[in-house]
Amino acid sequence: MLKSVSCGALRIEDEGREVTLAGWVHRRRDHGGLVFIDLRDWRGIVQVVFNPEFAPEAHDAAQSLRSEWVLRVRGTVGQRPPGTANPNIPTGDVEVVAATLEVLNPSITPPFSLEEEAAEADELVRLRYRYLDLRRAAIRDNLFLRHRVVKYIRDFLSEREFIEVETPILTKSTPEGARDYLVPSRIHPGQFYALPQSPQQMKQLLVMGGVERYFQIARCFRDEDLRADRQPEFTQLDLEMGFVDESDVLELIEQLFTGLAETMAPDKRMVKPFPRLAYADAMARYGSDRPDLRFGLELSDLSDIAAESEFQVFKRAIESGGVAKGLAAPGCASLPRRQLDALTDFARERGAAGLVYVALDGDPDRPLDDLTEDDYRSPAARFLTTDEVKRLAARLDASRGDLLLIVAGPRESVDNALGGLRVEMGRRLELADPDLLSFCFIVDFPLLEWRPEENRWDSPHNPFSAPKDDHLPLLESDPGSVLAKQYDLVCNGMEIAGGSVRNHRREMQERVFELLGHSREAMQEQFGQILDALEYGAPPHGGIASGIDRVVMLLGGVDSIREVMAFPKTQSAVDQLFGAPSPVSEQQLRDLHIRVVGE
Repeated sequence: MLKSVSCGALRIEDEGREVTLAGWVHRRRDHGGLVFIDLRDWRGIVQVVFNPEFAPEAHDAAQSLRSEWVLRVRGTVGQRPPGTANPNIPTGDVEVVAATLEVLNPSITPPFSLEEEAAEADELVRLRYRYLDLRRAAIRDNLFLRHRVVKYIRDFLSEREFIEVETPILTKSTPEGARDYLVPSRIHPGQFYALPQSPQQMKQLLVMGGVERYFQIARCFRDEDLRADRQPEFTQLDLEMGFVDESDVLELIEQLFTGLAETMAPDKRMVKPFPRLAYADAMARYGSDRPDLRFGLELSDLSDIAAESEFQVFKRAIESGGVAKGLAAPGCASLPRRQLDALTDFARERGAAGLVYVALDGDPDRPLDDLTEDDYRSPAARFLTTDEVKRLAARLDASRGDLLLIVAGPRESVDNALGGLRVEMGRRLELADPDLLSFCFIVDFPLLEWRPEENRWDSPHNPFSAPKDDHLPLLESDPGSVLAKQYDLVCNGMEIAGGSVRNHRREMQERVFELLGHSREAMQEQFGQILDALEYGAPPHGGIASGIDRVVMLLGGVDSIREVMAFPKTQSAVDQLFGAPSPVSEQQLRDLHIRVVGE
């Protein structure tokens, strides 16, 4: 190889060692005769000194070096002079005194600085020049972390008798989930493959085929709107187990993620064992099925107080079958009007008709019993009695100095608005401990949810989930109250895994499909392979899938999965580096029997 050791591997123990290094010029400094460069490779940075007394030719060549030139340097490791050590880097106690210098390739000036201390470049520019961005320590460290996470998962599952099996990328489009990415077939004109949204059916078929413990680091594709934690293509841990029930899967996943966190993020704390929250409880207390448990600010139901109020906003919401809920933001009574108006807009953007806020003035040590109408402020103050304000404050466990935030209306919009407000106030008040990984399981999801605009039942997760055993009779009489053997793993307000125990009998799976509105013909066309397999002795089985990108985000403490992927796309699903998506030639379209038409 062109190098004998990595730049970042040198330590004081290497003093006197002759080494050959190769890497990029990170920065260059000329100190009155001596030339210093920081030489960088994928394992770190080390200082190299060019001294005209020891190596005049190398010193002369070093005069022309610039950032990102690729070099090969031979020299001797020495201890830095007293007072010049750099405690900020692992190699900070040593330097390499150069004997020879070879320029392997010069570089033009990069479009942005690769030094970590430099201001962050525009993300679109970084993605356009991703091959440069990958040289930055932050991105490099994330890729190393990702590698270690995947290796840990593979080792953990292999030790527990799982085997890794690859499933096809070209498969069949199904009507469930997000939109498919379609691939036209040249050999079969007018027909299409779909890229898998997940290997859901195939992993079930593997277990039915006798592969009792399967896993895969699977590539998945979904044509959906993007967010900070979404990409059109992503990687997930996919696993399935035969002869298990819900508790078996959850215990395995808790062991896996406990070990992952303790190994990959030893400086972070965890709550063990992971709490298990019923879906209904999570929605009632946090307004979300992916609650951030690092802080309180729990929601409380105020419907009984609202029902007795003469405030028509409250009264009409309850009479129309809705609810009233709220939370108390500690110490926020003094927020200026513009911030309160912004919170109202925030709630409206999340589906609420509006937001009622009540600021409780005064010393927090004074009791609320002597609250008067002069002690609180609200746009709804003239519609609320002092007694009602006291009751609302008591229900929300508020004190003087706090701000009550109340939303009334349909339950779904109330939960969505207040759940978002809870997270927003937690962020503003910096209530979430950044060094805490607060895992929890959400269980007991509804098997079905009603879509009134489509006049049909839908599956919140996937249509293969099994009902709770004691809820089977309700499938006929009250489908909406049936709970499923479904579960999610949530951490710090982010869903990082989800799965279920599956239907392993054909008649039960067909009944669920019927409730979802599938005809017998449609069932056989779309899901015939799995329905037929269920008739050949399918065992009880269940599994889970976890987004690798999100896991690395959490463990690495970054806010976007684009920071933990080598070549991500933008939020508009564009590949800035390769310019994809892009038009293709007319010949390619003709080969695929496709014609592009206008909007």
